[in-house]
Amino acid sequence: MATADTSQLFHVVVLLAAAAVAVPLFRRLGLGSVLGYLAGGVAIGPFGLGLFAQPEAILHVAELGVVLFLFVVGMEMRPSHLWALRRQIFGLGPLQIGTCGLVLTGTALLLGLAPPVAFIAAFGFVLTSTAIVMQLLAERGDIATPRGQRMVSILLFEDLLIVPLLALVAFMSPAHESGDGGSRWMAIGTAAAALAALVAAGLFLLNPLFRLLAAARAREVMTAAALLVVLGAALLMEMGGLSMAMGAFIAGVLLSESTFRHQIEADIEPFRGLLLGLFFLAVGMSLDLAVVAADWRFVLLAVPLMMVAKATCIYAIARLLRASHVDALDRAVLMAQGGEFAFVLYSAAQSEGVISGSVNNAMTAVVVLSMALTPLAMLATRRFTRRAAATLDGVEPASGQSGSVLIIGFGRFGQVMSQSLLARDVDVTIIDSDVDMIRSAAGFGFKVYYGDGTRLDVLHASGAGSARAIAVCVDDSAAADRIVELARSAFPQARLLVRAYDRAHKLRLVAAGVDVAIRETFGSALQFGEAALRQLDVDPDEAARITAEVRKLEAERFELERSAGIGAGAKMMRTNTGPKPTPLTPPRRQARVLGPGDGTAPGDTDPASGTPGT
Repeated sequence: MATADTSQLFHVVVLLAAAAVAVPLFRRLGLGSVLGYLAGGVAIGPFGLGLFAQPEAILHVAELGVVLFLFVVGMEMRPSHLWALRRQIFGLGPLQIGTCGLVLTGTALLLGLAPPVAFIAAFGFVLTSTAIVMQLLAERGDIATPRGQRMVSILLFEDLLIVPLLALVAFMSPAHESGDGGSRWMAIGTAAAALAALVAAGLFLLNPLFRLLAAARAREVMTAAALLVVLGAALLMEMGGLSMAMGAFIAGVLLSESTFRHQIEADIEPFRGLLLGLFFLAVGMSLDLAVVAADWRFVLLAVPLMMVAKATCIYAIARLLRASHVDALDRAVLMAQGGEFAFVLYSAAQSEGVISGSVNNAMTAVVVLSMALTPLAMLATRRFTRRAAATLDGVEPASGQSGSVLIIGFGRFGQVMSQSLLARDVDVTIIDSDVDMIRSAAGFGFKVYYGDGTRLDVLHASGAGSARAIAVCVDDSAAADRIVELARSAFPQARLLVRAYDRAHKLRLVAAGVDVAIRETFGSALQFGEAALRQLDVDPDEAARITAEVRKLEAERFELERSAGIGAGAKMMRTNTGPKPTPLTPPRRQARVLGPGDGTAPGDTDPASGTPGT
């Protein structure tokens, strides 16, 4: 018994050591963590040092990392956001997959495969690795960007596609050619029932469950419940013949509106990262070098042909749909590989007698090699995309910081804003995700920590939990909205000051309950207008009075639009083509040279903050 326990512990230590050695080394070389995991898996696998004899067993467990990853992604996809992506999911997804499938089928025929085998080989390769693409997008912070959202939409459709592909394999099986279709309809009914049960549980059971557990104030129970939801949803989908990852994604979407979603995400994160790393190690261990050696001509010819054919097809479709060269090339390189669902499809096709075991082994090797080559292909094309990722050498990530004020974003706006606080000796913590800017700021004596303010764990590490105020100075309105959402739910003790991009953004921020919302150009534009009046020889006091009137009218217009919607106050604007609006306040005296005692409405305030200036 002691020997068996020691053997299991030895395997755990080997896995951890492989990750701890390979990943930092490969990241140091600029090759990325995914390739580090894959290389570590090859080194310790049965075809490397031989420390593991059955990588399939580890791969089956490690697939939970992909499941947890899809759950976290689902929590970021609110139903309204998912509905907004419907054209990309069910438009761009089928177009890309269908076109690439036909092109790859032709490529497989050129490699000498029979038509049915070529079809299965091609559509297995079409299914891009969700784990690799999502990990690479997350590492460079692109999941929430438009280019990232398009790739996420395609990946979601591919996850849905595995179900009809498995059904098609069953129809292609020689053993089922003469059978009736009752069992097939039964399988479809089971899948639909499993999906309906999951949606019903998500709508009516999950929130009451987490409210009950939150009242118990047992953190470990909340963590256990979060894992139960993810794994239970995955198990239910698998029992229904569907994808485990799709079940986890649906569960995440159903919890995306929950008040507990940030807590659940924080509880899941450590397990997600660990198991996803284990998945990549297992994929590396699954690379059968004996198969590659035995059929090296086919494998070495198939890998570049399949990757180039798929990448070319993706690029052409992206350009056809008016994507830029940079976006099209990025999508083509990132999605040119096969994925983990190909293993499932090929195994099912072999068990049904559609393809032989040798074809299964050879195509599995092709897929694994394509997954390993993707990070290298990204490095090779980086100079063409002009988006070389900056290294973090000399940049300190946020970890355990504390301060009275947390400033998120240190561009031009944040730099100017910080001067008032620093002049009063306020203890500030500053974070930003632009490495070049952080290094530049260090040359002027600023200490800026590296951190993405849209991530809850980064906000915790930056000291948001103890800050008296959080100043959101980023120049991305979507990122600002995300930070506001996190801060309002997780750090209610902090006053929230946010840089608004424009009028519509400020209206959203005020509706979200921020304490101060400042339009980034409004104050400077008012000063600019006042300076223009002075250059036209308008008396300085008169120019100041006019500016105060404009500010007050703007505040009244904003209040009207808060209640009646944007555009409701359009008639209050002064234009160069229409009549002047009727004043909302008693008219002041006509323009004249003001005496020393004349006022300029110093009490005009910003409706969102109660402080002068918008």
